[in-house]
Amino acid sequence: MVQMVLAPMRPDLRRTTLVAAALTYIVTMAAQESHSAEYESTGHKPGDDETGDDRLVGRKSTVVPGHYGESLHVTHAALSRGDAKSSPNRPMFLCLHGWGSNEEDLADIMRYVAPYNDYASLRAPLELESPGGYSAGAYSWFHESVPVGEDLDYDALAAAEAIDAWVSENIPDERDVVPIGFSQGGVLAVHVLRVHPERYRAAITLSGFLAPGPLPGDERLPDREIPVFYGFGADDTLIPKYESYAFSAWLEEHTWLTSKSYHGLDHSVGLEEFSDIRQWLLLNDIASGVL
Repeated sequence: MVQMVLAPMRPDLRRTTLVAAALTYIVTMAAQESHSAEYESTGHKPGDDETGDDRLVGRKSTVVPGHYGESLHVTHAALSRGDAKSSPNRPMFLCLHGWGSNEEDLADIMRYVAPYNDYASLRAPLELESPGGYSAGAYSWFHESVPVGEDLDYDALAAAEAIDAWVSENIPDERDVVPIGFSQGGVLAVHVLRVHPERYRAAITLSGFLAPGPLPGDERLPDREIPVFYGFGADDTLIPKYESYAFSAWLEEHTWLTSKSYHGLDHSVGLEEFSDIRQWLLLNDIASGVL
């Protein structure tokens, strides 16, 4: 199969796309500076008056009950064979599902990606109620499918801190951890690096997107050169292309990035992508690369 970072396009269209991506990235970084200046100058933590929480909490959600950014706790995880202790000398994967799914979702794809590594697949803490059209067993990390602006910043931070806390409580410090996530989980596979750069060996984000608000760990990330694989569908109808390109640009500046776009792939994953991930894992000495 032909594999490339971006889909082939005419030079004039490539220039237009790159300019759009650059402008999006500039706007994203400007937003980071604006958020940072606001917090430093006011010291205000939105939502404190309503919730009494001492963390950054945003407005009340109209989709999933609760407030954007409220404290979360991970309580359920599906572990690989032997309670995820069968291959203690290999890095352990941390599987993070997307909107409306559960801990069984990414656990199922591990046999295509790294069948000989241990994994822990976490269930997101927010349960989606059946009146919204979801059956039992549907969960979310965020208070809506794809939050934007401060809503996304608040929710991403709360979820990443909950995930990092679960890792601290359940995985020995000496064990290498590699988060892998899809969609919302793809956001968080990178966000945990930003929360705790020293803890994670690498990351895989599938159809993820960027929560642009600044985090203290952002300044420490570039020096660590953490390997990151970012895969996304060229025909994704949920995440706009400019968001994918902005995410790639941010990752290029902060991590050791491998980014690939896939023809004919919507907001999903595919076998060609799995093959590329296996090769990337082999090159980075994380997994054997074989099925």
